[in-house]
Amino acid sequence: MRILAAVALAAAMVFGPAQARTFTWSFTSDVLTLDPHASNNTFTNAFINNIYEGLTRHNAKLEIEPALAERWELVSPTVWRFHLRRNVVFHDGSAFDADDVVFTWARLNTQGALARPTIGPVREVRKIDSHTVEFETTQPFPVFLSALTHFFVMDKEWSERVGATTASDLSAQRESPAARQANGTGPFRLRAREPDTRTVLEANPRWWDKPEHNLTEVVFQPIRSAATRTAALLSGALDATVEIPIQDIPRIEQNPALQVVQGPELRTIYFGFDHFRDELLYSDVKGKNPFKDRRVRQAIYQAIDVEAIRRSVMRGQSWPAGMMASPFLNGAPQDLNTRPYPYDPEAAKRLLAEAGYPSGFSVGLSCPNDRYVYDERICLAVIGMLGRVGITVQPQIEPLNVWSRRVNTHDLSMFMLGHAGLPLIDAWYVLSEVIQTKGERVGGLNSGRYSNPRIDALTQAASRETDETKRRVLLREAFALEREDIAHVPLHQQPIVWASRKGIELAQAPDNRLRLWLVRMP
Repeated sequence: MRILAAVALAAAMVFGPAQARTFTWSFTSDVLTLDPHASNNTFTNAFINNIYEGLTRHNAKLEIEPALAERWELVSPTVWRFHLRRNVVFHDGSAFDADDVVFTWARLNTQGALARPTIGPVREVRKIDSHTVEFETTQPFPVFLSALTHFFVMDKEWSERVGATTASDLSAQRESPAARQANGTGPFRLRAREPDTRTVLEANPRWWDKPEHNLTEVVFQPIRSAATRTAALLSGALDATVEIPIQDIPRIEQNPALQVVQGPELRTIYFGFDHFRDELLYSDVKGKNPFKDRRVRQAIYQAIDVEAIRRSVMRGQSWPAGMMASPFLNGAPQDLNTRPYPYDPEAAKRLLAEAGYPSGFSVGLSCPNDRYVYDERICLAVIGMLGRVGITVQPQIEPLNVWSRRVNTHDLSMFMLGHAGLPLIDAWYVLSEVIQTKGERVGGLNSGRYSNPRIDALTQAASRETDETKRRVLLREAFALEREDIAHVPLHQQPIVWASRKGIELAQAPDNRLRLWLVRMP
């Protein structure tokens, strides 16, 4: 109690009543948990990063910065040595040191720790002295510094005291005490948690970094209804919302007290194909799979008018994609971000005829109706475009839970999907997750089961190449091969659309994370 009282007094001395600023904001869903190791949900992890910190972090420009480690060096191709920041304390006043890093590694290897795969091929974490640790990996891992942005460090003593030495297991509905209470080193500390209602944070007056924010209190309120969120913003009940429908932009822009903040997201929306089956599940073509013919894939590519989708469906708020990786991702080959084939329905018809389908064919198209920006409208537009070249589409437009199950079990023929290269913010992760041949630990989102041995070899080589120039050459060749093969049809990067009271600085970045430590109120 004496520690908490001292911290409260320090907060009052630092901020004072005259400077008190409460920031109230909303999103479409609540965080799944406050346990920093139990989730791989993008929004949950982004929220938690305001409370807990890794050894490194991404800034608003998506550059790697030191966080709990002030510097590091590569001792050997598989050993990283990190020099920990001194004079860092957890929210309860306990000192941060190497024991907490070693403990965190052990906790990340307990059942339910969904954050573990993000950390990569780590073999061992060992303490050298009180403020030096070494991470040994099973192979060279060039994106390791990005992975460590999600190595959220927990206090060993606090975890033992409250009984939180193992991660919550969300799939088994088993919560650790860390699911509803928190003790990090980050810029904000937890004051109140009411799941699905509100979570209240307060500024950490003993944070090791110099705050760029000017907040004393943060109130987060999940509001599932888009109309209700927009109404709350317009009424002044919210200071900001980090998800608004595109159709609400004009209403907000017409209000002189509000502002819209928008830009391209890292996520690339694309259409994929079943490359695996010899006969499609949802098609009138029997005995063969039309998608195994590159001419058919090119026909679909050239039948889709991405500019019309941008103009008419996305209201001008999309960025047409020439490849499967956002140009904002580290290592993405910028020169490949132009579309290699133009919209040309007549060329599409000729290609279908050459492939043996002069009258076209029918096929199922799996799409969500509540996952991406205007996902259902995009799919309906594409159904019309494909119909004009002779491809009859059986719509399979379904809610997220049904669509996800279909995608994860390969119960599909053609499908919509999106990938942002998160959490590593690296183009290699798109290759590893989406394009590499599906295996036990790779190709987790390769729902069409595409396979190209040369791309696999390049992806594996890039995963070990620590020379950044050489790594980028490998990445470029892999993306160029996929692009030439038309394994997928990339559409666009969808927009991030935030809104707030005028004058609030939100520091929006393409990874769609609200970094509260960069928010400033007028």
